[in-house]
Amino acid sequence: MIAALRCIALALLLCSPVACTQESADEELAVDILAELIAINTAPSGGNDTRAAVAALVGHLRTAGFGDDEIFVLAETEKLANLVVRYPSREPAQKPLLLMAHLDVVEAKREDWSVNPFVLTEREGFYYGRGATDNKAGAAMLIANFIRLRREGFEPDRDLVIMLTADEESTGNAAQWLLAQHRALVDAEFALNTDGGLVMFRDGAPRAFLMQTAEKIFVSFTFEATDPGGHSSLPRADSAISRLARALVDLHHHRFPIDLNETTRAFLTRSAALASPDDKVLLEALVGDRRDDEFEERLAAAPYYNALARTTCVATQLSGGHAENALPQTARAVVNCRVLPQSSAAAAKASLEELATPHAVTVTQVAEAKPSPPSPLDEKIVGPLSKLASEMWPGIVVIPEMSTGATDGLFVRRVGIPVYGVSAIAMDPDDIRAHGRDERISERAFHDAQEFWYRLVKAYSAR
Repeated sequence: MIAALRCIALALLLCSPVACTQESADEELAVDILAELIAINTAPSGGNDTRAAVAALVGHLRTAGFGDDEIFVLAETEKLANLVVRYPSREPAQKPLLLMAHLDVVEAKREDWSVNPFVLTEREGFYYGRGATDNKAGAAMLIANFIRLRREGFEPDRDLVIMLTADEESTGNAAQWLLAQHRALVDAEFALNTDGGLVMFRDGAPRAFLMQTAEKIFVSFTFEATDPGGHSSLPRADSAISRLARALVDLHHHRFPIDLNETTRAFLTRSAALASPDDKVLLEALVGDRRDDEFEERLAAAPYYNALARTTCVATQLSGGHAENALPQTARAVVNCRVLPQSSAAAAKASLEELATPHAVTVTQVAEAKPSPPSPLDEKIVGPLSKLASEMWPGIVVIPEMSTGATDGLFVRRVGIPVYGVSAIAMDPDDIRAHGRDERISERAFHDAQEFWYRLVKAYSAR
């Protein structure tokens, strides 16, 4: 009904009834696909199983005329089904374009939500449901747009490839496996990721188009202190827990050096023009190296800007002792680090060892880090995107962004394919609900993002 009313308004202003009816049908298809995907529980409570979601999408694609040589269901393990869809060019003049999303979601408990998280609910101009933004909306838009392009008979000058992965929210093994075992199928000049970036709204107006071009490196370490132990009635001058505690206090006070890369410098410089007066002063000092004695305290009070400017490490888990009446033989903490992409896990570990060793605390890396280089701000890529963003949101500023978290994009960057996170979903940064209660996307934001992706793909591939 909402789509129909929107269509009537557009028909009066912009388009013929036939054209507007088709636009409404394209929008409704995307919503139908989103509703199907949300209804399929791909969270841990659903068995971390993406097979039904893939099957539903394959059904839509086959109905639209996509054949066996264009649809590929691939899986390293039975439940973790990935979907790759190729829209071939008859006469390719450029390397393929890769379009990314993921089908798995984090857990959502019914008792925590005001609606059923696994039923798409329309309420007050929003679509609610787990995956409404992260990231089933992206998958729905990509598939619906491929169907639209096929119906229109669009002939690209390069192959278009959709890659929908199965475990981005956990290990990311699906993306790594696809890239290792089926590289030729998903290889591309560059990739566009629906799982990154946003259109930042403030006070109901678009302020900035955030384009994710880099991600920090995820790596964890254990801090461990050991001791022979003994009876708690005979405490000695030191204990494993005491030594670990002192090492963690030193970690708390430690600040890694500020180190801006191309993406973060551009982000902070352009953000300063949109920031509040206080934030503007902070950002200008950060970018311009004009840092007084109070600068570090002001930066520490702004966690997001602080995380963009430097590597961060924080204790996230603690364990120790084996009985309440015994001196602890072991005390252990997990320290999670988000390392700048131009740095390394080894450099972070060396800094942590300098803090821990004086307290007889050892530092051990938990798992291999997976660094990914920032994607270059190539005008060939940034130019068309900026032009389209300005057309859809007049006056908007395109700002490159480094994510403090991680997506499947990091695995794609690692094999030499630049990745740009351009979800184009409009939202207020203070109302981002991904991974949280009552995740939602505004109806207008969903349809605008779908249209943006449709036009963007054509801008990069039209003859």
